[in-house]
Order: sequence, then structure tokens, then C-alpha cells
Amino acid sequence: MSCFELWGGNQSANHPVELPGLDGWVYSAPLDPASGGGDVHYFSVCSRGMVSRIALADVAGHGSRASSMAEKLRYILQRHTNNWDQSALMRELNDVFAEEPTEMRYATAAVLGFYLETGELLFSNAGHPPALWYREQEKSWDLLRDSTQFAVEVAGLPLGLIPGTAYCQTGVRLGADDMIVLYTDGITESTDKSGKQLGRGGLLELARSVAADSPAEMCCALMTGIQAYRGGLPRSDDETLVVLRHLG
Repeated sequence: MSCFELWGGNQSANHPVELPGLDGWVYSAPLDPASGGGDVHYFSVCSRGMVSRIALADVAGHGSRASSMAEKLRYILQRHTNNWDQSALMRELNDVFAEEPTEMRYATAAVLGFYLETGELLFSNAGHPPALWYREQEKSWDLLRDSTQFAVEVAGLPLGLIPGTAYCQTGVRLGADDMIVLYTDGITESTDKSGKQLGRGGLLELARSVAADSPAEMCCALMTGIQAYRGGLPRSDDETLVVLRHLG
């Protein structure tokens, strides 16, 4: 990936991710692959290759409307590629969504910034499900929120509800081989034959139960487990997983 490059979108994806100091895998499956889905993912690197940014959003709608919002998200992320601080980026995202028609106004987003020199991960959350964090030194999985002593919960409103909303940003330092898993609610709202949703707790337990040495293996293991949980039932929403590993 060259400097200033920003790539991703709301189309199907199942491929590796390479960023300075990070490797990863992205899997995204729109419910209607032909028209694109409401799950939007982007990756970027700043001009000096020191700051990488990862964004995963779940916007209202599908097809052309969702694609239009994906392009707006891309433009805003590109404008802030060289900024480590994410507060202005989150404010602009919120204000842009607030200007949309009511039926397109709602979106959730998780935005991560990674600083190569220190291994610090900065994260902001606008109503999005909390990421999973695997800490290699402790061999443990947890939610990236206030249930871990290393970070406080990022409590942010979904994008577009209230113009001018300020969003928190929190930093944690990643250890070598730590993993971060981002996902959309199409994953956690998967249901079994009794109608019970997998939920965040179920996804966390699934992550704890699988053995995977790479982002590709982790993504494959999680999706295999999710499909097994559904017991053959068809999915009902877009699904996206982004797995990242700190190379240390």
C-alpha cells in the first residue's frame, strides 16, 4: 500500500490486509453482493507511513444509497489521513450523516488509528459493537471497553443523531502478536434454530474457543463457528469481520 492510499468500500471482500506494523484479514459479505451492502470498511496509511487508520461502519440501507454514504465516508477519511487525533474526523462524520434524509441518517462506526513507532492504538466508537482484543502475553480475549483495565469504554452515540456531537477517543498499547477483531451487528445478531442471537458474549466465547495463529486463520475459524451456530439457517444481514495483528 502506498502513502495516501485509501482502499475498501461496501462490496464483497475476503483477502489479506497489510499495513505498517500490522497484518490482517477482511471478510465482508453483503446480503446482496450485486448492489453492495451497508457494511463499509476502509484502510489508509499517512504520508510518512507512520499512522494507519482502519474504519468499519454500518450504515442504514443497501444498494446505491449505501454506496453513496460509503463514498462520503471515504472522502472524509482521506481528508484526515495525516491526522493522528481522530476527534475532528469523528465530528465531521457525524455532521455529514446528520444532514442525510431521516431514513439514511443512522450509522454506527468504529475508527482505529495505529501509530507504528509506539504500537499505540487509538480508537473511537460511534454506537458500534466493541472490538475484541487478544493479548498475546496474557493469552486472553476481552472486549475493548471498560471491562479491561487497559482502556475505558468508548461510549458514543451513533453517527447522525445529534449534530455537533463530540466523540471520545481512547489509546491502548498493543503488544507483539496482539489481535483486534472488528465486526458488524450482522455477526452478533446471527440466530440459532431457537431464535437466540449469538450476541457479543457468544462471539467472545467463540474467539476464546478457537486456536488460530494468524488473522486469516482467526477470521476463517470465527466464520466457521458462526455458520455452525446458525445450524444451516440463512443469514439475514450484511456480515463483516476485520482481524488485525500487531507484528511487534
